[in-house]
Amino acid sequence: MQLGDARSGKLPDNITGFGRALRRAGVPVDSSRIALAIDAAQLVGVERKDDLHAALRAVLVSRQQDIEVFDQLFDALFRNPELAQQLLAQMLPKVRQGQPPSRKARVQEALAAAKSPVEGPRKESEVQLDAAMTASEQQRLRHADFATLNASEFRLIERLVRDVPLPLPPVAGRRTRAGLRGQRPHWAAALQQARRFEGELLWVPKRERRPQALPLLVLVDISGSMERYARLLLAFLHNATRQSPRTVFAFGTDLTDLRPAFRHRDTDHMLEAANAQIADFAGGTRLGASLASLRERHARCLVGRRTVVLLISDGLDTGEPAALDHELQWLKRHCRQLLWLNPLLRFGGYAPLASGAQRLHQYADGMLAVHNLSRLEDLAQAMSRLMKR
Repeated sequence: MQLGDARSGKLPDNITGFGRALRRAGVPVDSSRIALAIDAAQLVGVERKDDLHAALRAVLVSRQQDIEVFDQLFDALFRNPELAQQLLAQMLPKVRQGQPPSRKARVQEALAAAKSPVEGPRKESEVQLDAAMTASEQQRLRHADFATLNASEFRLIERLVRDVPLPLPPVAGRRTRAGLRGQRPHWAAALQQARRFEGELLWVPKRERRPQALPLLVLVDISGSMERYARLLLAFLHNATRQSPRTVFAFGTDLTDLRPAFRHRDTDHMLEAANAQIADFAGGTRLGASLASLRERHARCLVGRRTVVLLISDGLDTGEPAALDHELQWLKRHCRQLLWLNPLLRFGGYAPLASGAQRLHQYADGMLAVHNLSRLEDLAQAMSRLMKR
């Protein structure tokens, strides 16, 4: 027995609209999943709401973080529809409306986009004022956690992080040059000066060491809990470290070399290439096994104990604690400084209680927060203070 939209032939259209709303909310839903959802809804029927909810969630949701978004959208859309029969609407019990339920920002944006009418072509003489980025909105977005942004805010922040600089202090290299300061004379430069001034030596150049940028080794966690942070931080590091010698790896259950992707000058092309290279995106975290792969296959990335290692992770490791401890000891011996960039510092009373977080806290030279735009803007100064200390 079919009821409601299933009887009148509108069920496929409603399932398609529901899939598009999920896509607007950031849930990866393609046409094949929507077609499978239509078949599942016709098989289980619409007699029981919980059966329909379970069937649609089984075929439309593939990530843990999207379950709450699906549940809220399902409750918002699959209720008394506006296209239902007036008689059926009159038979439903009337309840007094209370406060609207609190929904995620992604759900609110998807519902707002579904209710807004389709706009026609804008006239050239028409001027509209956009107050989406007023002073208060900019201030809120600068301090908003990346995990709480809706889809449009996430795209805006992704554009803004590309302009955040990360100037690192240079260090004295092994090569020398002629200058005013130094402990030994630079006789080659002194002879050149005397030849220009007919044998007169006006001043004795000193041999000083050339400044050079520190090499960077960036390790980015791409597990499920770090998914929204990883994309923004990759876009940030692609532009901010362009002038420094850098090596970038992504780690989840395995280690992925992102150096081919970071050779692209355009950040969008870099993100597309990184997405094609990473096979374990939004999976688990095995930092110990990933560091073992780094030691066995890419140990030459650590240049003479001068490399600064930026390890971006929340420290929720699922591997063996003893293996992680061994690999962190090796990494600490072969780098200049190990800096842990932890988005969980957004919580005021955060303490590294997990086993992986405890070992990272033990071996890291410093722990910095990278959970919002304001923290990224202050990251260079915080790193300089840690490196001087």
